[in-house]
Amino acid sequence: MTKKFYVTTAIDYVNAEPHIGHAFEKVIADAFVRWKRSKGENVFFLTGVDENAQKNVQAAESSGIPVKEFIDKNTASFVELCRKLDISYSNFIRTTDKKHSIEVKKIVKKIIDEGDIYKGIYEGLYCVGCEAYYTEKDLIDGKCPEHNKKPELRKEEAYFFKLSKYEKELKKIIPKYVLPKFRGNEVLSRIDEGLKDICVSRKGATWGISFPNDENYKIWVWIDALLNYYSGADGNWPADLHIIGKGINWFHSVIWPAILLSAKVPLPKKLFVHGYLNTEGKKMSKSLGNVISPLKLIEKYGTDAVRYSLLRCSVFEDTDYSERILVTRYNNELANKLGNLVSRVSGLIEKTGIEKTPNKLIKKLNEKKINKFMENYELDKALNEIFSFIDNCNEYVQKKKPWETKDKKVLYELKESLLKVAELLSPFIPESAEKIKKDFSAKKIKKGEPLFVKIEFSTPKSVPQIMKVNGKEKINKFKKPEGIMSVDEVEFKEWEKMDLRVAQIKKVEDIPGADKLYKLSIDVGELGVRIICAGLKEFYTKDRLKSKKIIYFANLKPRMMKGIESQGMLLAASTEDHKKVSLILPDSEVENGSRIG
Repeated sequence: MTKKFYVTTAIDYVNAEPHIGHAFEKVIADAFVRWKRSKGENVFFLTGVDENAQKNVQAAESSGIPVKEFIDKNTASFVELCRKLDISYSNFIRTTDKKHSIEVKKIVKKIIDEGDIYKGIYEGLYCVGCEAYYTEKDLIDGKCPEHNKKPELRKEEAYFFKLSKYEKELKKIIPKYVLPKFRGNEVLSRIDEGLKDICVSRKGATWGISFPNDENYKIWVWIDALLNYYSGADGNWPADLHIIGKGINWFHSVIWPAILLSAKVPLPKKLFVHGYLNTEGKKMSKSLGNVISPLKLIEKYGTDAVRYSLLRCSVFEDTDYSERILVTRYNNELANKLGNLVSRVSGLIEKTGIEKTPNKLIKKLNEKKINKFMENYELDKALNEIFSFIDNCNEYVQKKKPWETKDKKVLYELKESLLKVAELLSPFIPESAEKIKKDFSAKKIKKGEPLFVKIEFSTPKSVPQIMKVNGKEKINKFKKPEGIMSVDEVEFKEWEKMDLRVAQIKKVEDIPGADKLYKLSIDVGELGVRIICAGLKEFYTKDRLKSKKIIYFANLKPRMMKGIESQGMLLAASTEDHKKVSLILPDSEVENGSRIG
């Protein structure tokens, strides 16, 4: 019998409807799970919601809705999100489930019997959003680092867990348990400052799981929540992989193993900590008004468009995400590259037919590299590699010109290659991959409806900030540094017409009389050497720029800058006020002159 592989996501608070961060974690987990299943592994996949948190109660009260009714309504939206994202979970847990409550009490009783829970007085700074206590040094400008709010000062008689007892064991466990390594180092540094016992009860709370033998207290929601992985395992414990966001790393890498050590329960094997999705470099939050609804995106663009755009994001680090980014990735990669290839090849096969032959084209596919990326949870890099092969397929069509040669063997190679592409993409965009597989496995292949219809996307022009100065409104316009063009100066729909190339900086020179501009000589491969002026002087030294690979706009009209003809521009990211500018860098292995998009 095949051994099970057990994967979990974090469970989500239901104090509000799902945001794009919830969708991000779920599609990361689902893509990994589907890949494992494609290798013949029997994967058990748990996701769900945290319904016992105090913040859920507060949200219900502020809405004027009974707590149970409020929680049921919002839980339904998380179930809907999973359905619309095509999340292939095995079990969806709700922490109000009776089975969960029974298991939580059993584990807490074991910890009490071990002598690791005692009663005392607790006084500290409490963040309702995190449902956790903080010390002064944990705060940033006196506020919770996660929610940017001042915590409440609380004092109460409480039950404590002897977390400090497990310090030495945790230091041994964490380096092998937490991925990526730098996330493990973050918590180890915090442990080095001293591990204190933690409060694990809430006095007077009306919602949650009651403390064993003391009905005056509820079990701290984090003990309750973490134990969902154990209570929802359906006999599959220990977990092989927990997938969580960086904001709850401490709870999962320190408190969770300590609880299990105390209760004499086997430890989970790996904890994978992903970064956050930001909007223009800022964390998404209701107060900033930049929260994105994944349900609305799915309704507008479809499941696979949303899945693909999220899975293209970096998994280890924080990364920007927006509707504009979704549309760009959809048009440039799904529609232009994959969709056009499917349409061309199916149309040519319908007219010409195929003839079986060894598939030489498939040799350009590095499946071993793709599997290695997936094993290391680098899903974005695996997608890059798959689309590199799709690029090879498109180039093969252009090179072989089967519309002229009527070469049935070439079309057979392309058909077989597209079936392989469908297999590799099935964890990422299952619906579209299944359609490709079905169409190219048919006895008679026909050109059907476009797989991906290009999206017309218009964005409002940037709105100047209105500030009050001495009681009067004043428009605050940021002055862009010389040599830098904002995206708003190029109509979004025109981006597809841009000839973007990989180039390498060969020479960096000062320009007389220019405080902010460099003169760059860049190698653009088949296009030769080009000269551009770039406003990077206050952000990069010459040494840092030399030999860097950049992304270059090759077909912009030349413009005179400080007496020099600048033959295009490079691609960079900047903050709104242009106080920080960073180059967008391609992989160093990509050849000079290679096209982007």
